[in-house]
Amino acid sequence: MSGTRGKIITSNDSSESVLEAPGVYDPKTKTIRIAGREIRIGGPIPKLRDGEKFVAYTTSICPYCLRLLPAIIFERDGKIYIRKTCPEHGEIEELYFGDARTYYRFFKYEEEGVGVTPYVKLKAPCPFNCGLCPMHKNHTALANLVVTNRCDLSCWYCFFYAEKMGYVYEPSIEEIRKMIRQYKKQGVSMAVQITGGEPTLREDLPEIIKMLKEEGVTHIQLNTHGITFARLWFEKGPEAAIEYARVLRRAGVNTVYMSFDGVTPRANPKNHWEVPYTLEVFRKAGMTSVVLVPTVIKTINDQELGDIVRFAAKHIDVVRGVNFQPVSLTGRMKRDERRKYRVTIPDVLRWIEEQTDGQIPMDAWFPIPVAAKFAYFLEAVSGELKVCMGNHPACGSATYVFVERGSEGLPKKFIPITEFFDVEGFIEYMDQKTQELRKDSESFGARFRKTLRLASIVKDLPKFTIKEKIPKDLNITKLLVNVFIKRNYEALGELHYRLLFLGNMHFMDQYNYDVERVMRCNIHYLMPDGRIVPFCAYNVLNDLYRDYIIKKYGIPLEEYKKKFGGKGVGPDVKYVRNIKLLKSTPIYYEAYKGIVPDEILYGKSKEE
Repeated sequence: MSGTRGKIITSNDSSESVLEAPGVYDPKTKTIRIAGREIRIGGPIPKLRDGEKFVAYTTSICPYCLRLLPAIIFERDGKIYIRKTCPEHGEIEELYFGDARTYYRFFKYEEEGVGVTPYVKLKAPCPFNCGLCPMHKNHTALANLVVTNRCDLSCWYCFFYAEKMGYVYEPSIEEIRKMIRQYKKQGVSMAVQITGGEPTLREDLPEIIKMLKEEGVTHIQLNTHGITFARLWFEKGPEAAIEYARVLRRAGVNTVYMSFDGVTPRANPKNHWEVPYTLEVFRKAGMTSVVLVPTVIKTINDQELGDIVRFAAKHIDVVRGVNFQPVSLTGRMKRDERRKYRVTIPDVLRWIEEQTDGQIPMDAWFPIPVAAKFAYFLEAVSGELKVCMGNHPACGSATYVFVERGSEGLPKKFIPITEFFDVEGFIEYMDQKTQELRKDSESFGARFRKTLRLASIVKDLPKFTIKEKIPKDLNITKLLVNVFIKRNYEALGELHYRLLFLGNMHFMDQYNYDVERVMRCNIHYLMPDGRIVPFCAYNVLNDLYRDYIIKKYGIPLEEYKKKFGGKGVGPDVKYVRNIKLLKSTPIYYEAYKGIVPDEILYGKSKEE
């Protein structure tokens, strides 16, 4: 893969391994035919107004008819916006990035990606040719595998569960194996997120996980609401819950990716009461890599982001990080409604800075493409490119913080990595050394010159540390030497265990859709028809991708009931919460103690 950098890998359309394109463009009518629909192309190029500064041209879609439209990205009043004009539905303008300064800083680290080995022929423009097509710029870094659309909850805001969709989608283990083998063709390290629906409703989940390991998947992430473990705790006893978690861990689960929208019942009605028991189960089962995943919605939980970080820090023995996800606004919404709920990445960064008393500042965060720079450096060292995250800079950001804890495990202070390590300087240094290592590999005596270069890098690493600010007992230089030079996986794990990871991923919706972003996406969905589809095509253009294909491979509810019995869907499977029971043990109170005020935990008085 090392020779593909910055190039789009094309394929021979006559190859049997390349699938037919899902969409076809008709140049005479300027329409695309896909999933039984006709979608038009083209519209006027939007113009700038007084007080607006041009940033970039791109392509977007009309949120009402999906017409493919030219769009402009521009700055106004210190924020970044996107504007497009549909000939039928008029002008649509949307906030794109809530802080222009952060936008420009992030774009300093832009990386395009290495291209892909296509799975489908190229017959229509992006995003109406997904599967992956030759236009796509990034291989799969994380593959989402939907194992069911059944769920034991019926959240009002969720559109993806069996009873609401009218059918059950639940691929067999052999069908899943075929999807994984399609993924394997990319020749990169395979990481899979098992998702749904609620994956723990599948009784054969451990067997699915084992099969993934057999097929060579190196990292398995379980996406869950976590309620199953608390439910087992009360219905069958703590040991049953702990043993189930152990079974999943032994089968091969590396990380639990758990929904967690806030620390109070108001912000997190989904699993506020169950999470303490779930974490206790993981603690006792040795499942020590949990990532909390809050969907951030303005007016709903935007005041609890700092407390979410504090909660994660309190439970750092099992919680490895928090990945904030600004809400994607689905369905038709008026502009004023969108303004009310719209959240962008800089908003999240600013709220975290404010709610941690400035301890985690906005400038401590870096965009996802920085990871691609690390990948290119490692490739120059080893000659092998395993994973390259060349996403669009507006897709996400991350940082690491060291947690100083006080009594009862409560965090006293957050120290971001930028406080004791010159991240910006090290990125520049890495870019320079990557180029030098590449030149060395092409020169006479390449191995000897590379050895000298690596020795020089090891010697230079301490220059980027701010010794007087390094937290006690944290040898950041040694960790980086092991991660970047020795490529030691255990050292990478130690880095994750010594620091708290904070991430931020903003998935698009039809109002802020930027085709440039979806072309660089590396979080993909595995499809039962052999295609692999980017996240923001699969979920945003759901009528064309997710719902269309899953319905085709699903079973109507009544047919499912006849075949498997009625207990798997409908009222029998739904979880009924007993709040009084969940609050009846010290586990609940201890989990939130020091984070959530007593009057919220206990009510008006502890006695009540």
